[in-house]
Order: sequence, then C-alpha cells, then structure tokens
Amino acid sequence: MIDQIVDWAIKNWIEITGSVFGIAYVFLSIRQNILTWLLGFLTSVLYIYVFFVSKFYADMALQFYYVWVSIYGWIIWSKGKTTDHGREVLPVVRTTRKQVVVLAGISALLWVAIYFILKNFTDSPVPIGDAFATALSIVATWMLARKLLEHWLVWIVVDFVSILLFLYKGLYPTVVLFIIYTLAAGIGFWEWKKDMLKHETERLN
Repeated sequence: MIDQIVDWAIKNWIEITGSVFGIAYVFLSIRQNILTWLLGFLTSVLYIYVFFVSKFYADMALQFYYVWVSIYGWIIWSKGKTTDHGREVLPVVRTTRKQVVVLAGISALLWVAIYFILKNFTDSPVPIGDAFATALSIVATWMLARKLLEHWLVWIVVDFVSILLFLYKGLYPTVVLFIIYTLAAGIGFWEWKKDMLKHETERLN
C-alpha cells in the first residue's frame, strides 16, 4: 500500500507540487499579500504540463494567461493607492454595475470562442465545461488584479465546475486543490469585504 502511494506520488509530483503552490497562492491572496503573484506564476508554469497531458487544452492555454497576469498583478499591487501603516496598498473595491455588464459580456464571448476552438480543433472530451471554466477564470483573475471584491463569487462558480471536470479526468490532487479553493473563496470574500468596509469607514472619519 505504502509502495503504491509512493509510486503514485513520484508519478504525479508535478501536479502535487502545483497543488501545494496553488493552496499557498489562494491564502496569500486572501491576505492581499503581493507574494500571491509569485506563487501564482509558479503554479501556472507547473499546470501548463499537467493540463497538456490531461488534454484540458483551454485550461492549459489559461495557464499562459495566468503567467502574464501574475506579472501584471504584481505591478498593479506594487503601485497601490492608499496608505496602510506607511505602506502603499491597492484598496479593495466593489464591482460597478457597468463593470458587471461589460465583464458578463466578455465572459460570454470568451465562452463561445473557446468552445468553438476546443470543439473544432482539439480532442477535448469536455469542451463546453472546459470553455466555461476558462472564460470565467480569465475574467476573475483580471478582477483579482484590480482587487474587485466580487471576483471571489466568480471563483466559487469556476471552482465548482472545475471540480466536476477534474473528477471526470481523475485528477484527484487537483480536485482537492479546487475544493480548498472553493472554501477559501468564501473566506476571501468575507475578509476582503471587512477590509473594504474598514477602509471606507476610515476615509469617512
């Protein structure tokens, strides 16, 4: 039994390492720690391989986007807009109605476009689900970089769909990762909302 576990761990060490980095990434993002972008970068690099081998092509392409947005997020968070104990930080803000409409439209267009590509140019076994999760992930990660509070709610939807997809493909370490992501997204929404209300109160006083 132990030998089987060891053999499995050796065979899947890239996925396991990526999952560990991913867990650290999401908890750092809850704390609004800029190092979340460094771990996001490393997680994405590892999952490019994992998703390629598993034929999750949209998710693989998404990792390249994550590599880029990790650099973008680091830059945006580094600039900051408000002072917190002498340190410049970017404040958490609500998503405006205009942003909701625009981002919903972008999500729908991305979903259709990615599905078309997966359906016609790859052998993806789950093109609709893969395209849906990928489209929302692109939007949610941009929202994270801008510190829009509601990005956590988008992640809850993405994580739930992703769990079903990864169960179907037998990516069990990744299933565990995304269950943790789902729980962390709820915590993240609550913590970010408290921080946002705190800063709003301080600005009024």
